[in-house]
Amino acid sequence: MSRPIRAMMIGAHPDDCDFRCGGLALKYARAGHIVKFLSMVDGGGGHHEMKRHEIAARRKKETEAVAKFAGISYDVWDIPDCELVADLETRKRLVRAVREFAPDVMFCSRPNDYHADHRNSSILVQDASYLLIVPNFCEDVPPLKKVPVILHFYDHFQSPPFKPDILIDIEDVIEDKFRMLDCHVSQVYEWLPYTRGELHKVPKDPEERFEWLHEPRLPRNRELIDEDLILKNHIGKQSEYREAVPAFKYRHKLIERYGKRGESILFAEAFSVSEYGAPLTKEMEEKLFPF
Repeated sequence: MSRPIRAMMIGAHPDDCDFRCGGLALKYARAGHIVKFLSMVDGGGGHHEMKRHEIAARRKKETEAVAKFAGISYDVWDIPDCELVADLETRKRLVRAVREFAPDVMFCSRPNDYHADHRNSSILVQDASYLLIVPNFCEDVPPLKKVPVILHFYDHFQSPPFKPDILIDIEDVIEDKFRMLDCHVSQVYEWLPYTRGELHKVPKDPEERFEWLHEPRLPRNRELIDEDLILKNHIGKQSEYREAVPAFKYRHKLIERYGKRGESILFAEAFSVSEYGAPLTKEMEEKLFPF
């Protein structure tokens, strides 16, 4: 494109986008494109010790750290965590937010997920998609001229299974994606380990716990990699093995996109096209994903 790409990545919680598309966001931002993360809820449910208002305020600061590190903007709405509903009021709020940012491409969860907030965030994007161009809806904000391309984040759910349309190599930014996750201290080192019964395993030293976040690390020599073990790590603790799952699971899509190099890529992020957005033609794919 002759101008910077405008990418809007929408999650339910203040770390969803970091996990699902943090690598792509880094690549966009470092190429001079404009990236906005939106968390629809305040994150106030995500802790086992802190009260709602305390953890929500803490998580907002964590998103600010991510935004500064990654060179993006990061909005967090005031809707209470675990209470997101796909209602008319929130649909209008989303339509206004999207119109104001005017993205070329949007990303969100699929509508099948274990968490109601994730499902409803996806439904809200789905419900808002066509309305983005309707002048007589939310008349106070000018409508978009066309619906953006909309893509879904990768997930492991099976009803129905995720079907990738595009994989993006993030090997060059994988360490910085972990740095983004490292900003979410309350989640990756406290709340999520607590939910897995692993809180006692988290090191106290910041450098040691950052290394712990990677473990198990993936051998850089592909000949030493147990692909079956990687594919068994699609859920559970964040690690390099979990980050490698899309690349190994959908290797054919990497080869399709990157040719011979696709055979050896270790880390990639996968996305599927939503039929409620604009079609992702080959020409549009080249414009929106120049990586």
